[in-house]
Amino acid sequence: MLEPDTLRLIWWLLIAVLFALFAVTDGFDFGALILLPWVTARDEQRRVVLNAVGATWEGNQTWLITAIGATFAAWPMVYAASFSVMYPAMMLALFALFARPVGFDYRSKLPGRGWRAAWDCALFAGGFIPTFTFGLLVGNLFVGLPFTVDRVFRITATTSFTGLFHPFAILVAAAAVALFTMHGGAYVQKRAEAPFARVIGRFTTGAALVFMLLFVACGIWVTRSLPGLQNQAATLLQAPAAGASSSTELVAGGWAGNFERVPALLALPLLAVACAVQTALLTGRGRWQIAFCTSALTVLSAVGTAAVALFPVLLLSSSDPASSLTVWNSSSSPHTLQIMLFVAALFVPLIMLYTAFVYRVLRGPVTVQHVRDQGTKAY
Repeated sequence: MLEPDTLRLIWWLLIAVLFALFAVTDGFDFGALILLPWVTARDEQRRVVLNAVGATWEGNQTWLITAIGATFAAWPMVYAASFSVMYPAMMLALFALFARPVGFDYRSKLPGRGWRAAWDCALFAGGFIPTFTFGLLVGNLFVGLPFTVDRVFRITATTSFTGLFHPFAILVAAAAVALFTMHGGAYVQKRAEAPFARVIGRFTTGAALVFMLLFVACGIWVTRSLPGLQNQAATLLQAPAAGASSSTELVAGGWAGNFERVPALLALPLLAVACAVQTALLTGRGRWQIAFCTSALTVLSAVGTAAVALFPVLLLSSSDPASSLTVWNSSSSPHTLQIMLFVAALFVPLIMLYTAFVYRVLRGPVTVQHVRDQGTKAY
């Protein structure tokens, strides 16, 4: 059996990978829906956007479900505290997600312009609201959430929807919208015909540059003034000794501590910026396949930057920093982690292989002629 701290590190890495895979796959679904009402007024071209992502969006949600389920199993206190505080926001995102299945299925069944325009608005909401909400929640991981944990591990939380709208969290949410818009554009343009791909490319390029600016602004805020907890362990991945007290003082720029201790980790935010710029440049040159690859690297690097900055904190308490939940103090038992690791080692590769198979089978361009030939059978 692996050492308990090793198991906790493995599960932290695995859950980070699951959320990153969700951001890469479902991120371009969200981005495509955000772009839907804006890239064109032609109905057939809007249907190209929908059919570019329509065959795979349901499967892409698997990564979010898996990541949340893994968090519940590996760090149940984190699951409980986060849902207690952020329940209204999470319900808002969930109900917005309901617009996707019904929107995809019903939007093109009737020819009326009003009918289709209404569903386009619903689909836009199904892309924008969850993206903004997820970004808001990530921002609040840095700001902190109002909860406390007592000596018998009872969680007392204050639920406040408006309290989530901290200026830094709003900035992160705006960056998330720009990131997924870029990623959605990069995916659709590589599947569309060249003339329409060039139209989408203008939005992809603009979103990439906006994301780069917002990401840099977030970085400056984090490193200069945003209060954060610093990792006080002797080495980055070392758990605190039994009975030792860890630092619970919030200091300005505290979230930048891991990058200062291991400068090589700065490659993550630098890669995010560089890949966003490359996505814009490659899109302008019509190299859409490579642009999608750099867009995916941008998403992965941005998620990795946030994960590394927060480590080992999973949930910061703004009410009492000493109640903050970390990789080390809030996990399930080692026996539980060991059993789940065996299950994950079996099923996660299967999901990845099946996902790769689906994308291989469904690869290829989506054209206006394809939409016409399919009629109401296509989205």
